[in-house]
Amino acid sequence: MKRIALLFFSMLVMNLCFAGQAVNEGKESPVKHLTKVEFMNKVYNYEKNPDKWVYEGNKPAIVDFYATWCGPCKAIAPVLEELAKEYEGRIVIYKIDTDKERELASAFGISSIPTLLFIPAKGDPQVAQGALPKESLKRAIEDFLLGNK
Repeated sequence: MKRIALLFFSMLVMNLCFAGQAVNEGKESPVKHLTKVEFMNKVYNYEKNPDKWVYEGNKPAIVDFYATWCGPCKAIAPVLEELAKEYEGRIVIYKIDTDKERELASAFGISSIPTLLFIPAKGDPQVAQGALPKESLKRAIEDFLLGNK
């Protein structure tokens, strides 16, 4: 009897785990993962403009420099997903995997992760390090990126 109950419980847990994946299949994340080439086309072409910041986008953005093995990076990822949905159409959130895009990480002097680059539509970007709480991120979006002081 215990084996049947254990088997039933195991099947239930597996169904719950895979059901969540099935719900998310086919849904594109609002957070966009970028390669170096995409970054240079959508955010900043540092090879073409090495001495001057020239933003290539038309909406304010956040770029999250992260690594898959980083605990704080994993903690902030769902928060950035929520914010990307909440501010959809007003800002763009990008992610750069520093292990895959070492040249980008080096170009920006990324030595600590997560590092967030806040980019207003006009003006110079600002950098923040660490897994900031959601309220701090919202304040930066509202005040710095959207100018709603």
